[in-house]
Amino acid sequence: MTFEHDTNERIRVYELDPSNSPLVFEVRATDLTFIWNTGERLDLTVDKVPYRLARNQIIFLTEFHHIDSIELKSARMVRFNQPFYCIINHDNEVGSKGFLFFGASGIPIISIDEAMLWEFEISWQLFEAEMQRTEILKKDMLQSILKRMLILSARILRKSTDFHKLEKGQSDLIREFNYLVERHFTEHHDVAFYASQLNKSPKTISNVFSVVSSRGPQHIIHDRIMMHARRQIGYTNLSIKEIAYELGYEDIHSFSRFFKKKEGISPMQYREKFLANTSPQGKIATTSGIYA
Repeated sequence: MTFEHDTNERIRVYELDPSNSPLVFEVRATDLTFIWNTGERLDLTVDKVPYRLARNQIIFLTEFHHIDSIELKSARMVRFNQPFYCIINHDNEVGSKGFLFFGASGIPIISIDEAMLWEFEISWQLFEAEMQRTEILKKDMLQSILKRMLILSARILRKSTDFHKLEKGQSDLIREFNYLVERHFTEHHDVAFYASQLNKSPKTISNVFSVVSSRGPQHIIHDRIMMHARRQIGYTNLSIKEIAYELGYEDIHSFSRFFKKKEGISPMQYREKFLANTSPQGKIATTSGIYA
């Protein structure tokens, strides 16, 4: 089911099964997606990293995540673009920027417990019913239902991580830091830049991160650089020099040293290994939460 407005606003709501699961690969510019597994399990690989979702787990993805494969029995997918509902402009309403979406810390996965399940089921039924209507306020109603599901999801993610230990100002600081890293990681690799953008000291940011994660802000920046580097090395024909320059490194040697320190092998060795492997490698990710 698809709603499209003549101003390029778009939202799609699907019941997925093995026959139509290729719909997950139809990602367009500015698309944001969440997939709710309703079957026994769902296996998908994103940027060559495998994830396994149990029943009633939801994964949140942006256009920048490359979905390699998916296997499922049944699932529900909501995909909307930012002209339809911009989570950045409406962050004060939902609080998902740098948290559910555009977080530099990893791909969020939440688990819906029995107490919350009926709220998600009601939202889904409302989605399906509203998609069948033709009233003039259809877009507004669909935005309201979407906002409700995002708020419910953000609440679960906060409770399942150590975010609940933070005051609102502190959690907003981490979300904004994550979002800024997502925007600027190719240009700025030091915590000091992001601290200046947030009008905080690097020490203050590190102290707040220490409450919710063993990974400090510098690790977040480096992990985001590595995520992009692996993707470009594996999925494009760009030279290592071009990738280094794209990521803000003035020379290939600095980038290669950084990459090898993080990955254990050189960028070229990684590319050769990536191309040689025809199946995803690595452990299955099953935990919810992005600050584990």
